[in-house]
Amino acid sequence: MSGGGCSIVWFRRDLRLEDNPALAAGVRAGSVIAVFIWAPEEEGYYCPGRVSRWWIKKSLAHLDSSLKKLGTSLITKRSNDSVSSLLQLVKSTGATRVFFNHLYDPISLVRDNRAKETLSAEGVTVCSFNADLLYEPWEVVDDEGHPFSTFSDFWEKCLTMLYDPEAPLLPPKRIISGDASRCPSDSLVFESELEKGSNALLARAWSPGWSNADKALTTFINGPLIEYSKNRSKADSATTSFLSPRLHFGEVSVRKVFHRIRTKQTLWANEGNKAGEESVNLFLKSIGLREFSRYMSFYHPYSHERPLLGQLKYFPWLVNEGYFKAWRQGRTGYPLVDAGMRELWATGWLHDRIRVVVSSFSVKVLQLPWTWGMKYFWDTLLDADLESDALGWQFITGTLPDGCEFLGIDNPQIEGYKFDPNGEYVRRWLPELVRLPTEWIHHPWDAPESVLQAAGIELGSNYPFPIVEIVAAKERLEEALSQMCQLEAAARSAIENGMEEGHGDSTDEFVPIAFPQAIQMEMEANNVPVRNNNPTITAIRRYEDQIVPSMSSSFFRNEDEETSVDIRNSVVDSRAEVPIISM
Repeated sequence: MSGGGCSIVWFRRDLRLEDNPALAAGVRAGSVIAVFIWAPEEEGYYCPGRVSRWWIKKSLAHLDSSLKKLGTSLITKRSNDSVSSLLQLVKSTGATRVFFNHLYDPISLVRDNRAKETLSAEGVTVCSFNADLLYEPWEVVDDEGHPFSTFSDFWEKCLTMLYDPEAPLLPPKRIISGDASRCPSDSLVFESELEKGSNALLARAWSPGWSNADKALTTFINGPLIEYSKNRSKADSATTSFLSPRLHFGEVSVRKVFHRIRTKQTLWANEGNKAGEESVNLFLKSIGLREFSRYMSFYHPYSHERPLLGQLKYFPWLVNEGYFKAWRQGRTGYPLVDAGMRELWATGWLHDRIRVVVSSFSVKVLQLPWTWGMKYFWDTLLDADLESDALGWQFITGTLPDGCEFLGIDNPQIEGYKFDPNGEYVRRWLPELVRLPTEWIHHPWDAPESVLQAAGIELGSNYPFPIVEIVAAKERLEEALSQMCQLEAAARSAIENGMEEGHGDSTDEFVPIAFPQAIQMEMEANNVPVRNNNPTITAIRRYEDQIVPSMSSSFFRNEDEETSVDIRNSVVDSRAEVPIISM
């Protein structure tokens, strides 16, 4: 069949055949050329990390195999400009239509708009679809047509919309392939030789691919879902759905998840299963938080680099790369924090409760810039998701209207006994503490010397003393917040007295924290193969000393590292539900 009049279906983070509106539109229109363009340079600092690239590689192979069974195959292209590559594909195939599904991060919004303008100017019909959300951001507004600023109001509106989310589409039965003979696939390299050893371990726990995602959804609904509300806080058990990476890469649609969960909700309601209903409502809230993350990114496209609360730009973040290194390597002296960070490095995964613990510790106890932590999460998580990660870290820093206060510090010792009461999680990831009795597992610095000796622990040698004292951290945080308020007041006074130009929201004046150009965090283990796809030319990585960003500003301060051995008089503060999303 000739390529004339065919449709290009541009796959991105929608790597599935089922409930794929762009693919369905292409199939309805006639012959189809399925395309995936790998252009990581377009993402800037947020190009996919090592484990994310491993997932993409496996998921693309699965998608290509599925397409071949239906009559076509996936064309892959390596590019540093997706729009230019699309235009070249249109010219080489004679395609008259381009279909793709929406994305909501700021880079994609700009790119997609350029794609529509460029291709339309060439006479190509361009159509885009909602395949990632229950409702488009512009559909969920208040009675006056304004977007919501709080999650509770947003999610209540979603649940009470006059129309339900569309039912998921079935996969096509057959695909007529367009003529792609003049646009052969490029060979894509997603991992270097040095990364393959670490990545091989991922295949033991994960099976990327859209049909595997469907199996994972079924397993969760028929298993852990019923006790989700009861068990979801247990850090050392498989109580979550593990769907977040599959949702991020679009192997399963959120509409399918929503409808299947609601079906279970109706069934349990009819049976009078209150525990099941509670679990469903809680899981639906996780879906709602994911929806809200894209909603906030759409209306606040700077949220991945600027605080939503303008005054936080004056916060004197602690620039201490020693702290950051200790946090990343799991050497803070707080077992639950350290166990979480070592699990993250080893597996690319963290339970959402542990994500809250380690991110809160980074921002509130160590007072490291929240963008450092968010960038490290992006580089190391299998389900790294710019919108969801930005929402979670903004919440931790207290910048959401219905979020927690920045001042509240959670004691990792108390959090440890809450989420890992028997110490099994800590012992799994901190072998140096494996013989320590449960009584001391979350605060080894308080253990008698005889207990430490019997457990083979020498604090300060094979396991560190706490890097900071919680009480001291709280006092330091109070001082920093006071300094922030003083700086903000001075800035406002200067503007009112005509000493500075500019009015309005301070976020307009905010200068994002810049990561250094020469030393990027990807070098530690997540460097993207260079433009020519030769993995042997990648930058040298340092597994033993993960490279950190640096920055300078009059609002940032440097301090020497502190050590302490006692947090017995720490005060724990209550915390609201935190949207760190790892379903």
